[in-house]
Amino acid sequence: MRRDLILAAVVLGLALIIGWRAPVFLTFATLDDIATDTALLAMMALAQMLVILTRGIDLSVAAMLAFCGMAAALTGQAFPDLPLGLLLLIGPLVGLGLGAVNGAFVAWLNVPPIVVTLASMSLYRGATFLLSGGRWVSSHDMPAAFRGFPTERLFGLTHLVWFALLTILLAYAVLRYSRFGRSIYAYGGNPSAARYVGIASGRVLFSVYAISGAVAGLCGALWVGRYGIAFTDAAQGFELQIIAACVIGGVSIAGGIGTVLGCLLGVAFLGMIGNALPIMAISPFWQMLISGAVILAAVMLNRQKGRAAKIILRPKSAEGTR
Repeated sequence: MRRDLILAAVVLGLALIIGWRAPVFLTFATLDDIATDTALLAMMALAQMLVILTRGIDLSVAAMLAFCGMAAALTGQAFPDLPLGLLLLIGPLVGLGLGAVNGAFVAWLNVPPIVVTLASMSLYRGATFLLSGGRWVSSHDMPAAFRGFPTERLFGLTHLVWFALLTILLAYAVLRYSRFGRSIYAYGGNPSAARYVGIASGRVLFSVYAISGAVAGLCGALWVGRYGIAFTDAAQGFELQIIAACVIGGVSIAGGIGTVLGCLLGVAFLGMIGNALPIMAISPFWQMLISGAVILAAVMLNRQKGRAAKIILRPKSAEGTR
């Protein structure tokens, strides 16, 4: 909680500094744009947090986003009269299947997560190319309802923001109040102890990767609908921003440590940096430099925190000399 308060103060201070340099940054229109721009990042960062809490990582999320977005776009092109709800469901259903493949390799074949998801990242990118035949699906090939849905407004907020808010509430409820959420923290904190007390580690691991895939698939459909284009290299490198948001927000890569609030603060930090630099006419390469420096600092802070929290048993020789 103390770390979250510090990060919140940093984010607030950064917003005030940017607002002082460029007053337009603190207007409602700009803040609304930031919320809409970071909605997909927030959803995928929260799903990635579940994976990282189990000492894993999912590098394939952006590739799954591209594949599922392409699947939804091609379906909309082939069946323009398909109801919007069914069209949006294609993304998470396909993503669920892709994530389940990752989860099966990690949970039951004991393949390291970084190996599985690095391989599936290339596999899903290649599959996107094969699915589309290398073609782009542009906005005029998609149903108008699908194309405009993500940025339409309900009670003043875009649908993207409402999806993000729903994801936040679900993530908080699961991690805070459900047995599944407690199992995620328990496994990430100490896998051996979690197995000893009867936690089904395979089921937990399989579930978090399946959830990650489903959220990536939903974001793929929303991404394509918002930007009005689907192509093989969509969201290239987006997985790095997702992981960065988690790490900056205090989600420990060693597992078992992380909060929804912290993850969202990491998203807010990256969102403000990404939107402020163009307003201030600063090169976007500075965003990469700043993000990289903050990630290194966050990892070092997490490492020191982990050392301080570790309980070390006193050797027998030391006990005998007391």
